[in-house]
Amino acid sequence: MKTIFDIVNAQQSESPAIGAPDRVSLSYGELGLLLQQIADALNGCGIGRGDRVAIVLPNGPEMATAFLGVSACASAAPLNPAYKSNEFSFYLDDLKAKAVIVEAGSTSPVIEAANELGIPVLPIQWAQPDAAGFFFFADNALHGTPAKPGWSVATDEALVLHTSGTTSRPKVVPLSTDNVLASGSNVAKTLRLDETDVGLNIMPLFHIHGLIASLLSSMTAGAHVVCTPGFNALKFFQWFDAVRPTWYTAVPTMHQAILSRAARNAAAIGHSRLRFVRSSSSSLPPPVMEELEATFQCPVVEAYGMTEAAHQMASNPLPPKARKSGTVGMAAGPEVAIMAEDGALKAPGENGEIVIRGPNVFAAYENNPQANASAFTDGWFRTGDLGKLDAEGYLTISGRLKEIINRGGEKIAPREVDDVLQAHPAIDQVVTFAMPHDKLGEAVAAVVVFKEGASAEVSDIRAFASERLAAFKVPATIIIMDEIPKGATGKLQRIGLAEKLGLV
Repeated sequence: MKTIFDIVNAQQSESPAIGAPDRVSLSYGELGLLLQQIADALNGCGIGRGDRVAIVLPNGPEMATAFLGVSACASAAPLNPAYKSNEFSFYLDDLKAKAVIVEAGSTSPVIEAANELGIPVLPIQWAQPDAAGFFFFADNALHGTPAKPGWSVATDEALVLHTSGTTSRPKVVPLSTDNVLASGSNVAKTLRLDETDVGLNIMPLFHIHGLIASLLSSMTAGAHVVCTPGFNALKFFQWFDAVRPTWYTAVPTMHQAILSRAARNAAAIGHSRLRFVRSSSSSLPPPVMEELEATFQCPVVEAYGMTEAAHQMASNPLPPKARKSGTVGMAAGPEVAIMAEDGALKAPGENGEIVIRGPNVFAAYENNPQANASAFTDGWFRTGDLGKLDAEGYLTISGRLKEIINRGGEKIAPREVDDVLQAHPAIDQVVTFAMPHDKLGEAVAAVVVFKEGASAEVSDIRAFASERLAAFKVPATIIIMDEIPKGATGKLQRIGLAEKLGLV
């Protein structure tokens, strides 16, 4: 039975584990010692297996090691540092956190929220000359004896996150040690990661994508992951040139921002040693995939993940197997099937709800029997995504059940409209969404962002769409913006976008 500590301890002691731009890297041997120090410190505070510790730290190597350390001996609850005080209060109370980790000197509103709730705050310290990710706990007066000390094992909770809550109260998703280790291993196998790989992490480490696909997969493989302060299009190629990664993973909006600066960074690209680029968390438009492959001269692997699956569910494979643009690849860890509303499984080529089951899939939402009753059927987790499998097992996603636009009874998948508008020569980014309509119930709307130096009239865009879509699918409203509103993790959010833009 493996623990997170076992995974780290099994790697070559001298090999680099955690890095950061302009910092000395932390080796696997040093990381193992740090995990032991974190476990001793938390156990000394009375915190043990199953106890939840919120982590509110800037993106970077200390956030990475704090997550690894806490999840190895307790339950890590990483929270977005950008939350406001009332949001922190909600999440801390909802999670029943035993403590909050912050950096020494932090002015985060989480401190006020924790104090009001009587939750201890544990500051950590480090210095610039220290190896990336090393830290120690500042003096604190918290002492106690945990009910369950030592390393978390298979069924112990390792990570707890909330769903996005775009249509309802966020649901609590507890993930076990087995769940996260299975998913990290699935990603590592899919990408054929080994100790020679260097991943450049630009994803937020309060989100399942960065935590599992970038960080834990690398630890599982004995690879090196270099943690940036977070995505910054202006600094990406500076980091890229300095680190010379063999891969990186990102959401499509990040890839598009990187491509927009690629022409100015030909030298860095010329020195590239990328084996592949990975994309996940939202749909990668086929033209963007093609441009990425042409720019970096390496395969682009689109994957499909969600929090309830500890991230990865399906992925396009690396060569020599085929990558099918417009699909999210084949099952890459859990079993994947298509289910009808009545629970019957559908044949290849038939549309339905995507369902999954496997060791990386969570057991149940916390304290939410109604959600669990609708989310599970015969042991399968219903993802809420619509799609179909082809004869070779490649999965195509057509949309979310709750994102489907119902225009007077005509059902429209926003992804289909996205793909058409994305092909317009002036358009760089697009998101299609439902807008309330007094007669039809819902109408089709879209926000578009033009490529640098390009423009088009709304009438031209609508005419372009009309040539490629049935009339009822053509957006009635097209809004031109400099930037599409995104969630905290960089994902485009269709649900609630009409309200966010003041269109209701």
